[in-house]
Amino acid sequence: MSPDEIKALVRSIPDFPKPGIVFRDVTTLISHGEGFAASVEWLAARVMAHRSDVIVGIEARGFIFGAAVAASLRLPFVPVRKPGKLPVPSLAIDYALEYGTDTLEIDPGAIARGQRVVLIDDLLATGGTAEAAMRLIRQCGGSVEQALFVIDLPDLGGSRRLQDNGVDCEALLAFEGH
Repeated sequence: MSPDEIKALVRSIPDFPKPGIVFRDVTTLISHGEGFAASVEWLAARVMAHRSDVIVGIEARGFIFGAAVAASLRLPFVPVRKPGKLPVPSLAIDYALEYGTDTLEIDPGAIARGQRVVLIDDLLATGGTAEAAMRLIRQCGGSVEQALFVIDLPDLGGSRRLQDNGVDCEALLAFEGH
């Protein structure tokens, strides 16, 4: 499938979760077998080009894409979770969202010092969530130089924010505006 065909599978919902936000809903893409497979294949090809050791996915939709890529490449998958979801003592970081604040956590033993990590999520907006995940990975000793997304909202500056932290960003799709 072409990127334009995949893009047509993403549902846009205006004024969610609050007025002025256009939510890009990937559940319609995930529910389309061929579109989902094509998205995972695109992500996997980029992971292979960087010779990564570990895939990290951000809760919740980053789990879907990241775990699928990890399984297809036979690489370990590490989840970055919302607070209170990990059964072991975790590293945590607070961060700002486009429409609020949140906390992310990671199992500090899930990534070995020096492992090359690719960060995967469904959507890049302001980059706050991805930057927080990047910081957690680095606190664990991992090296994260690549972040992959299904969707980028370039007007919100997330890719620049990550690039300023030494992380190369790529997205399969871009939606202008927010």
